[in-house]
Amino acid sequence: MLAQRFSAIIACFALASCGLPRGAGFQSEVLAASNANTAAEGEEPVYDFAVYEVNRETLPVLQGWPVTGDAPLPWIVAQEQPASLMIAAGDVLQVTIWDAEENSIFGAAGVTPLQPATVSSSGRIFVPYIGDLRVSGMSPSTARERIEEEMIRTVPSAQVQLSVEPGPSNTANLASGFGASGLYPLPDRNVRILDLFSQAGGPSPDLNSPQVRLVRGGKTFGIPFDRLLKDPRANIAMRGGDRLYIEDDARKFIALGATGTQSIIEFPEMEFSALEALAFIGGVNAGSANPEGILILREYASNAVSDGIAGPPKERVVFTIDLTTADGLFSAGNFMLEGDDLIYGTESALGPALTLFGLTNTLVSVASTN
Repeated sequence: MLAQRFSAIIACFALASCGLPRGAGFQSEVLAASNANTAAEGEEPVYDFAVYEVNRETLPVLQGWPVTGDAPLPWIVAQEQPASLMIAAGDVLQVTIWDAEENSIFGAAGVTPLQPATVSSSGRIFVPYIGDLRVSGMSPSTARERIEEEMIRTVPSAQVQLSVEPGPSNTANLASGFGASGLYPLPDRNVRILDLFSQAGGPSPDLNSPQVRLVRGGKTFGIPFDRLLKDPRANIAMRGGDRLYIEDDARKFIALGATGTQSIIEFPEMEFSALEALAFIGGVNAGSANPEGILILREYASNAVSDGIAGPPKERVVFTIDLTTADGLFSAGNFMLEGDDLIYGTESALGPALTLFGLTNTLVSVASTN
């Protein structure tokens, strides 16, 4: 029996000498210089990355660095627009003539609806007894007055009624990402983007973090949907020919090491802090993680490299977070994650010791039963 126990203890020490398997590296291992083992005596190790602790002092500087990935798209500031429609090519005008004269050229009924007229590419419609008349760029009320002015030269008692059905030039195209995509007419110049969202059923429910894209005049503008809902200045008036589509946030981050999960994760919202990300992935491994050594690895574009104030001093930067201090927790809550960031939970120095202790107890227990 004693020999069996002794053999079990010897096996544990053998495992320890060979190095126990670990789920992550120690912080000192991850942050080691790439040439530390090959540097000549007296030479300083060369680090191909910079290391910054995320705290109250460094946070204002880090927040001013350029973002990684594509630059965020601009958005337009909302401005009040006239309520009336602006007639454009492709609109269909329905003109009705009212004439109380007994011998009216429009007949005895007194009310004569003319054939619907489509505004030509030159901005004109044909009206009987008037001829071609330019109406493009006019409001419906102005166009009605203009037709009536011309008509009373022939029919002094004539009165004109005008209605407009918006054509392609007064229609917005909700291309994709909506509950009900399609072409939506704009009955006036003050139809807001959220009005169309309501008509179209809002963003498609299968989108994780919807991003609104507006194509206008050959330029693309963008805004997160949740920001569009919250900021009244973002609720812009739509224009004829606008094309809207909604896409999911393509950014992802990676969680590895002694974290609650190890996976590639899509951003659930546009602004996502390191603290929120840690909570999202289930925190860190309670049995093996080093809460003082949470690392965020980020790679910047070469043109973003600067003096450490305007931008990072190196392309590769490791940010360290200490979850055991209030300053570290507060700062992590204000440090925003970016696309392709790697959250790495380092191993605690006690992890292997606890593993060895557990193995020792297991082997001794097994030996005791034999």
